[in-house]
Amino acid sequence: MTKQFSPTKVFIVEDDPIYIRLVKYVFEMNPEHEIHIFSTGKECLDNLHLKPAIISLDYSLPDMDGRNVMKKIHGSNPDIEVIILSGQNDISIAVQLLRNGAHDYIVKNEETKDRLLYSIERLKNNINLKKKVEVLTEELESKYAFDKSIIGNSKPMKRVFKLIEKAIKTNISVSITGETGSGKEVIAKNIHFSSNRRNAAFIPVNVSAIPKDLLESELFGYEKGAFTGADSQKPGQFELADKGTLFLDEIAEMDILLQSKLLRAIQEREIIRVGGTKPIKFDARIIVATHKNLSDEVEKGNFREDLYYRLLGLPIEVPPLRERGNDILLLAMHFLNEFCENNQLGKKMLTKEAKEKILNYYYPGNVRELKAVIELACVMADEENIFPEDINFNSPRKTDAFLIQEMPLREYTRRIIHHFLERYNNDVLLVAKKLDIGKSTIYRMLKEETLDPSNNPF
Repeated sequence: MTKQFSPTKVFIVEDDPIYIRLVKYVFEMNPEHEIHIFSTGKECLDNLHLKPAIISLDYSLPDMDGRNVMKKIHGSNPDIEVIILSGQNDISIAVQLLRNGAHDYIVKNEETKDRLLYSIERLKNNINLKKKVEVLTEELESKYAFDKSIIGNSKPMKRVFKLIEKAIKTNISVSITGETGSGKEVIAKNIHFSSNRRNAAFIPVNVSAIPKDLLESELFGYEKGAFTGADSQKPGQFELADKGTLFLDEIAEMDILLQSKLLRAIQEREIIRVGGTKPIKFDARIIVATHKNLSDEVEKGNFREDLYYRLLGLPIEVPPLRERGNDILLLAMHFLNEFCENNQLGKKMLTKEAKEKILNYYYPGNVRELKAVIELACVMADEENIFPEDINFNSPRKTDAFLIQEMPLREYTRRIIHHFLERYNNDVLLVAKKLDIGKSTIYRMLKEETLDPSNNPF
């Protein structure tokens, strides 16, 4: 059943009766709005307990200016969206307000209504999407309560969640691809423990971690006396996974000769132990994972084409962390709270600057790297707040990760300039000399991007 959302609560903070009527008219064009009107900043702040979603705020109020009101609004609830209306066409004020969290800055003139309508429409879409994501997240957490580490509201992860839901409904084989550390095994476990096989075993096998000479006996088991040292009979992982799930991680690393035996086992749903002659039936779901492109491995002759199609099943591509936007902060807070709770460290919080630093790193090690970074930050922090200097990135592949972004050249240039501004304490002249560019280039870029030398995209 679809969850019904309550009307969007809107505050109009305005002392000009003309603009009160205008703004009220614009918001009331949508019957899903619940309007509250206040003529002073104090009245607005005194009623924040009503939890508005949007506030239309006049910049020049009789008791305080819009900058201070917005600061207090966001201090109470940073999720409230604020639209500033002002009679002043001052770009420097507008830039400062937008930088400090205003959703929009609209100058009072004949175009105010159209600008306001457009801004509201964008906000409504964002708010409704956020509500839907929150509902989806609640449903997913309930369904996949065994493991809270599958966290994300980003579009790429929503696609993954949909595929997981499809995988849960059947026993189709699943092939999971994604970079190292992106969470492939977590997704495999999620599928198993949410399926009708949840009460049987989940058997993980890391193909790359087992010498190829031993992998066959590990998978299929062996009989007593099958080889030197085989002093007793041992069942293989296929047998142990009966009625459950066999997860073959890094499947692309499997020796080509063993691939033919794996193919037969999957086709016939039976195995023969090393040194044995009796076929042993099994009923296990097969989930495979790899950080490589299996199709490319087939083209190179490293992977059997018939096995590729047998294993492909339902393909799930796990996005790298750098493509998941604000999921980075959701995961960071999850790892932070989990680590503090497990180590009795008390509650810790990330400062705004720490969050920016976390969001603007590329994570070549993906979720696994983020987890390690956050846990170290918890240890390094001397107080409740975690500051940027507590966060340390030690990736051996920083350059590669930087290039992976495939950004426009202008964006690469901007990030490089900001990197050196940070390194040399915002000394524009020194940075211009180091990069062999004119200082006017740096100033122009900072102005165009409405940034200043203290900001840092990394």
